Amino acid sequence: MSDGRDEPGTPEQAPRRERRARGAAEGTVTVSVVSQSRDHVADLQVPAAVIAGPVREHLLHEMVKSQLASRRAGTAAAKTRHFVRGGGAKPWKQKGTGRARAGSSRSPIWRGGAVIFPPQPRDYSYRLPRSARLAALRSALAARHGEGKLIVVDRLALAEPKTKRMVECLAGLGIEDSALVVLGARDDGVQRAGRNLPRVKIILAAGLNVYDVLGHASLVMTRDAMEQVAGRLGRGAAEQGEGTA
Repeated sequence: MSDGRDEPGTPEQAPRRERRARGAAEGTVTVSVVSQSRDHVADLQVPAAVIAGPVREHLLHEMVKSQLASRRAGTAAAKTRHFVRGGGAKPWKQKGTGRARAGSSRSPIWRGGAVIFPPQPRDYSYRLPRSARLAALRSALAARHGEGKLIVVDRLALAEPKTKRMVECLAGLGIEDSALVVLGARDDGVQRAGRNLPRVKIILAAGLNVYDVLGHASLVMTRDAMEQVAGRLGRGAAEQGEGTA
């Protein structure tokens, strides 16, 4: 006998699955794929929920806070009375001196004494729910796409792994501000050529994150990287049943 709850595979759950699939496939956005000289090469269909959804500023704020908190070393420390050396003897007798009573020269009110409620080593990191992390990354991509700062290139290839060649490549793409370059696979030549540029950061698609996207004015992604990110975020949007509103 059924206990009233929907069992896996039952007809009651079929409409829910259909709604999720329909919500994920109901809209796509055409992204222009360009060459390194900014010439049109092809068009790429990307789920609208990935780069054309709503920009949820509160999620961006919470995600950046989480990332910065995780980067904190958490090594700040000061000594309590338990850790301060000395102070075992009573400085003077309790009565008869005319001075204020004192039990230890390491009291927090004494010079060289302990600290009241001092900072202690701790872990500041915390993680948002997976659905919130994916939604925040989609919002960051949507923000760059809405500003016209998202560039998808067919491939990135340099004649030689030199900083000069990377500068020429970015100039050919029309990038004058800071840029985050996202590769689909490791490329030692491209990564070596860009590591000395202070306003350029090169990462892999698997490491794409909200803080880096918002921290650079332009976002350059290879076609392979965009396909990887769209696949991951598109599945996440389908699981959450998000639309494009």
